[in-house]
Amino acid sequence: MPDIIHLLPDSVANQIAAGEVIQRPASAVKELLENSVDSGADSITLIVKDAGKTLVQVIDNGCGMSETDARMCFERHATSKIKEAKDLFSIHTLGFRGEAMASIAAISQVELKSRRKEEELGTCIRIEGSEVIGQEICSTPAGTSILVKNLFFNLPARRKFLKSNTTEIRHIIEEFQRVALVYPGIKFSLFIDNKQLFSLEASGLKQRIASLFSSSYNNRLIPVEQESNHVTITGFIGKPEFAKKTRGEQYFFVNGRFIRHPYLNHAVNGAFEELLPKDAYPTYFIYFELDPGEIDINIHPTKTEVNFENNQMVYAFLASAVKQALGKFNIAPSIDFDIERGMDITPLPRNSEIKPPQVTINPDYNPFDNPTGSPSNSGFNKKTPSSGNWRELYKGLESDQLGLSFKKKKEDNFEQNEEIEESQTEVLGQVGFQIHNKYLLSNVRSGLMLIDQQRAHERILFEHYSEILEKRKGSSQQLLFPVTMDVSPGDAAIIKELLEDLMVLGFNMEEFGENSFIINGSPVELNNEGIQDVLEKIVENHKRNLQDIGRDRRIELARSMAVNLAIKQGKNLQQNEINGLIDQLFACKMPQVSPDGKPVVRILTFEELEELFSS
Repeated sequence: MPDIIHLLPDSVANQIAAGEVIQRPASAVKELLENSVDSGADSITLIVKDAGKTLVQVIDNGCGMSETDARMCFERHATSKIKEAKDLFSIHTLGFRGEAMASIAAISQVELKSRRKEEELGTCIRIEGSEVIGQEICSTPAGTSILVKNLFFNLPARRKFLKSNTTEIRHIIEEFQRVALVYPGIKFSLFIDNKQLFSLEASGLKQRIASLFSSSYNNRLIPVEQESNHVTITGFIGKPEFAKKTRGEQYFFVNGRFIRHPYLNHAVNGAFEELLPKDAYPTYFIYFELDPGEIDINIHPTKTEVNFENNQMVYAFLASAVKQALGKFNIAPSIDFDIERGMDITPLPRNSEIKPPQVTINPDYNPFDNPTGSPSNSGFNKKTPSSGNWRELYKGLESDQLGLSFKKKKEDNFEQNEEIEESQTEVLGQVGFQIHNKYLLSNVRSGLMLIDQQRAHERILFEHYSEILEKRKGSSQQLLFPVTMDVSPGDAAIIKELLEDLMVLGFNMEEFGENSFIINGSPVELNNEGIQDVLEKIVENHKRNLQDIGRDRRIELARSMAVNLAIKQGKNLQQNEINGLIDQLFACKMPQVSPDGKPVVRILTFEELEELFSS
C-alpha cells in the first residue's frame, strides 16, 4: 500500500492560512496598516475601490525594504519581529506571525514597490496567487506602496459570500479607525472610490477622536487615568448624558493593539450603573499599558483577543479608574451630609384663614358587630370578607363587569352539561381587562385567556411592517422641524445600506454630508417622538445580526421596528385600547408567538380553575 500522507504545496497551504487571517477586505486593510505602522511611518494613506474587492492600496513613508526583504516578506513565517521563542513574551509590535503577506499574495494579485531612505532606487515585485510574476529595480519614493488587486480572484466561492459593498466598507472604516486611534501622532488619509473620507493630521488623542467621529466629542469626553506597578490605564469615557442606543464607540487597546474583552466591558458598564438607562451604552476609549510577559496575544488569528495573567486585577483597576473619573467630574451621584434636612413647606398667603381638618365619625359603628351571628375571629381570617363586601364583589362578577362569563353555581359545582365547541380559544364578547399593567385577561370558551400585552403588540406591529416592506408601500408623517442626526462613519454606512427600506417604512430622510442625515418625516406610529433613538436601536440590531448569514434583512428590520415601537409592560391601557389590541392580535397570521418566538397567549382551562378551588 502506497504512502498517503504528503506535504501540501505552498500555494495550497497559503490559501488555507488565508482563510483564517484574511476573512474579508477589511482583514487585508488591517494587516497592511499594521505593517506600515511597524515600519516607522509618520504618514500613511489607504486607498480602497469597490469595497476592497477591486483594490486595496497602502502607501507609507516608513523605512522601506531591500530587494531581498521585499521578496522574503511574502514567504510563510517570515518576520522581522521574532528570532527565538522567548521573543513571543516581549512583543511590542503589531504584525509578528509572518503569515499575513503570504496569505494576501495567495488570494490576490499583488504589486509592491519599496525603497529604503538611504538608497536611490527601490524594487518592484509582482505576485499572482503566490506565484512571483516578476521582480525588477524601479524608481519610487522612500517607503513602501503595496497594491492588492482582485481579492479572492482564485477563490470565487469565497468572493461570492462577501457582503454588500456598504457592509464591507463599514468594516474597512472600523479597521482604519482602530489603527488611527492608537497612533494619533501619525498622519492618516482614507480614500474610498476616489473620494477622501478622512484626512487626519498628527494630533493629541482627544483631537483624533473628534476628527474620527464628530467635533462634538470635544465636550463629551472625560479623561481616565490610573497608574500602578502592574498596569497603566489612560483614555477617555463619554459623559452619561451622551450615551447612545448603539455600542459603536467602545474601544479597548492593550499595548497599542485593539482587543475585544467582554469581561472588561462588564467592568465599565458596572461603573456606569444607575447612571444610564437600561438600553443605553457608554462610550469609551481606554488604553492599557502593561508588561507584554503578562498577556498572551497569540490566541486568535486576528489577534483581537488576549489573555491576561491576572484578569481580576485588571478588572478591578479598570472599574476603579472609571468610577474615579466619573466622581472627579461630578458625574456620579453623591450624598452631601452637610446639607440641612428641613421640611420644604410652602407658606400660606398673608391674612389667610387657617381651617382645622374635619374628621367624620360614625357613632353607631361597632367593630365587634357580626351580622352573620357566628363567633368573632378578631379579624385574623383575612380570606373571608365581610358579608356586605362579598355581596358587592359577587354582584360585580355576576354582572360580568370584568369581562368574565362565570356560570351560576349549583350546590358548589359548575354545571358540565354544556358541550365545549371546537374553537376553544374563541373570545366571548368584546370586554377584557388589564392586570398589573402587564397582562390582558379575557374569557374564551375553554376558560380564561391571558395575553402578554407587550408581546401581543410586537406581533401586531411585526406583521404590519412585514407587509409594508413586502408591498413597498408605507406612510410617513412630516415633521414640523426637520431633525439632523449625526452618527459615526460605521453607523452611517449601515443607515445608507438600509436607507431604501427605511424610506418605505416611513423614515423620510436624506444624506447631509458624510456622516449626517436630515430626517423630514417619520412613521405614523412614532408620533414624531424618539425618532433618533429608534434609528439607533435599528442600527444596533443590524450590527448584532450581521454574523448570521441566514437572516433576512427585511425580516430583521420589521422585527426591530416592532420591538422598539411596541407598548411596554407597565403601560396603563384604556378599555378601547384593550379591546382593540385583542381584536388586532387575533387578526394576525400567528397570534400565538411574538416575533422572537416567545409565547403571547396562555389559556387557563375550566378544569385547571376547578382544580385550584377543589381543596
